[in-house]
Amino acid sequence: MQIPRLHPDTIEEVKHRADIVDVVSEYVVLRKRGKVFVGLCPFHDEKSPSFTVSPSKQMYYCFGCRAAGNAIKFVMDLRKYQFTEVVLDLARRYQVPIKTLEPEQREELQRQLSLREQLYQVLASTAQFYQHALRQSLGQKAMQYLQEHRQLKAETIQQFGLGYAPAGWETLHRYLVEGKHYPVQLLEKAGLIKPRKDGGGYYDVFRDRLMIPIRDIQGRIIAFGGRTLTEEQPKYLNSPETELFSKGKTLFALDHAKDGISKLDQAVVVEGYFDAIALHAAGINNAVASLGTALSIEQVRLLLRYTDSKQLVLNFDADKAGINAAERAIGEIATLAYKGEVQLKILNIPHGKDADEYLHSHTAEEYQQLLANAPLWLNWQIAEIIKHRDLRQPTGFQKVTKEIVKLLQKIVNSDTLNYYISYCAEILSLGDARLIPLRVENLLTQIAPNSVQTRPLRSRKQKSKTPKLSLVTTERSLLEQAEALLLQIYLHCPEQRQVIIDELEERNLEFSLSHHRFFWQQSLEFAVEEVDLISSLENKYLELSEDLILISHLFHLNEKTNKEILRTPQVVQATFACMEIVLREKRYRHFMELWEKIDPLTEPEKDKFYADAMYAEKMRLQELDKQRHFSITELL
Repeated sequence: MQIPRLHPDTIEEVKHRADIVDVVSEYVVLRKRGKVFVGLCPFHDEKSPSFTVSPSKQMYYCFGCRAAGNAIKFVMDLRKYQFTEVVLDLARRYQVPIKTLEPEQREELQRQLSLREQLYQVLASTAQFYQHALRQSLGQKAMQYLQEHRQLKAETIQQFGLGYAPAGWETLHRYLVEGKHYPVQLLEKAGLIKPRKDGGGYYDVFRDRLMIPIRDIQGRIIAFGGRTLTEEQPKYLNSPETELFSKGKTLFALDHAKDGISKLDQAVVVEGYFDAIALHAAGINNAVASLGTALSIEQVRLLLRYTDSKQLVLNFDADKAGINAAERAIGEIATLAYKGEVQLKILNIPHGKDADEYLHSHTAEEYQQLLANAPLWLNWQIAEIIKHRDLRQPTGFQKVTKEIVKLLQKIVNSDTLNYYISYCAEILSLGDARLIPLRVENLLTQIAPNSVQTRPLRSRKQKSKTPKLSLVTTERSLLEQAEALLLQIYLHCPEQRQVIIDELEERNLEFSLSHHRFFWQQSLEFAVEEVDLISSLENKYLELSEDLILISHLFHLNEKTNKEILRTPQVVQATFACMEIVLREKRYRHFMELWEKIDPLTEPEKDKFYADAMYAEKMRLQELDKQRHFSITELL
């Protein structure tokens, strides 16, 4: 369902009604301590409670991992839901009327929400019907297949809700319409029945098939996959696209795997339902299946919510079809991998086996070792390029080199590119170390022909000993702390907001660090006199799906920053000095670069102008340095 943008009134009403202690208590054991509640943080392992919940502020904060936010943010982070999903769920729970920015969309949204609830109900009833049929005599063949061929135990069959669709054309139709009194139109919208071409009623989509429920992230059934028990084609049949189900946006078993993915910081993607089921049955609980389609960007982004290091292992079959599937999947997510947004590995199990077959004759530990040894996707692709190619023959060597260059040209990170150039040069040298430098030069020339240039001669003034000013690491850290303090003052001291705005405009200054700059831009969207600025800003970040980790500490004052707030004027002035130093230093470097490029004999006026400008900037820098050290070192 495409959810329209929610009206700010709905979001505010949800915030007002959703008590944070009530929401957090569902997941964390809280104990009253003074004016706040404390408990063990759900976002990191700890033995002593450092997680606090403030009823008065309606916010939580962990002094261990710095997780912070309101009730909406808590559910988003813990359950890995989107902003609008959490707001809608909390709105239902606290009976908040849902409004959208466009009033005409409101009725349609309510209708869609009502339809979705009915679809969930009919699909849950269908799953119960299939599970019951599996345990009857008519499901004996399906049960035998699961227990003997797939070697699944009763608890695994129960865990995944496996069932059996009887062979009759209208068995499910009669049960749901005549027995349960569901409307025929609802069954059709759920993808369970289809109208006959002659207009004479409906027939069941799934007949004489082993049934596998497909669930959403919350564990609600949204579709089915059915495996034939005969020679009927296709072997696997999925539900059609519905209001609840989109194949390219769904991953089988993610509801079971999300906790395992978070704990192990790695997601494993397999091709088939039974590969994922077999892995979970073996205790490998971070596996999902791609529903038999090429892995999409949406599916990858869904997975990456649950792994901090963005580790993803594709375990597709080692046969030709599996290799092609892996290459298709890489094609979809290569952009993310090249940018470093996903750590992608490829696992092809030896002898062409899939995960299910492998676990019939090997242990879970052996499979985990295969995962640990799985090559990075670039290494895997390079291996595929040189497979069955004779590098000692000119034609083979040329084709391999051409394909490798095409692969390496897309690498953005220079360190990664240098590594793979050396790696491929070693392969192309065929063990002759003397050829490696030649192969490196050859690859460099083809990858970026314009980057291999003769270095220009240094000019007279480039040889001068004049040092360029630069902020050392400790000073950058000082600047970051100063900017953070200025933003905290803006948040927590409303009477200082206009002063800060005016001073920044007068000095023509902006925040140097990107996350501070973005935060400042978002702050300016609200009125200076905004009473609940902290909560409003946090909701803005959540709605934009922006990461709060870099600025979450700004919302909270500890004992140290509380003291600094009392010395607001000194902090503000010292911070402005730090920020102006960055600006003036850039100007100084700019004038110096221009000065170094001119010849004083032919352009004496420019020479004098840039020299004077550099001197003026240097004098101002010295003055600002005194202002900065006047108070900022004591304050910070």
